[in-house]
Amino acid sequence: MMSISNDGDGVDAEARDREAGTDPLAETLLDAAHEAIATFGLRRLTLTDVARRAGVSRPTIYRRWRDIDTLVGDLLTREMRAVTLAAVPRAAAEGHDGRTRLVAGAAHIVGALREHALLARILDTEPEVLVTYTFQRLGSSQRNALGFTEEQVRGGQADGSIRDGEPAELARMVLLVVQTTVQSWRLVDDVLPLPRLTAELRRMLDAYLRPEEDTP
Repeated sequence: MMSISNDGDGVDAEARDREAGTDPLAETLLDAAHEAIATFGLRRLTLTDVARRAGVSRPTIYRRWRDIDTLVGDLLTREMRAVTLAAVPRAAAEGHDGRTRLVAGAAHIVGALREHALLARILDTEPEVLVTYTFQRLGSSQRNALGFTEEQVRGGQADGSIRDGEPAELARMVLLVVQTTVQSWRLVDDVLPLPRLTAELRRMLDAYLRPEEDTP
């Protein structure tokens, strides 16, 4: 079983460049990996396959990633960051307080990930790849999402729209709900198609984050 490992241990300059998106060749290699996974899945993917698809030598790719797990971890982190950044202006357009933006952003992220080719391929063919990050530990993409969510929680607490509480705890619960919704939507799709699912997600998160004095 492949177990994606991208926990940030021993991060070097090239890894920081990848994280910041300032390594153009790394972006090309990640694009090649994305295409390969979307077409053929993860099970037989190797760094050699990615190098061949990108038209570079094997040493070139091995200088950036020690194995396929770390490459896929970076790819998932990049894709999650793109989805999150795309959701920010859409969420901001729905309201001016922190709770409204956070709830709207979560709903937009769920919708985008439901339609995301890479994640759909993994969930359809090799969902076991995500087991480690569902039950055991956080990966880089999740830690990035948590950091962003904690900032949103603090902003909402500052403007009075989010209840008191430790921001890290509230952010973890939001992540747990959103992650479960993304990964397990097939269990409820017969009665909760995407528009209904995101509507119910909004109600759940809004009630969880709303200050007690504002609760009906």
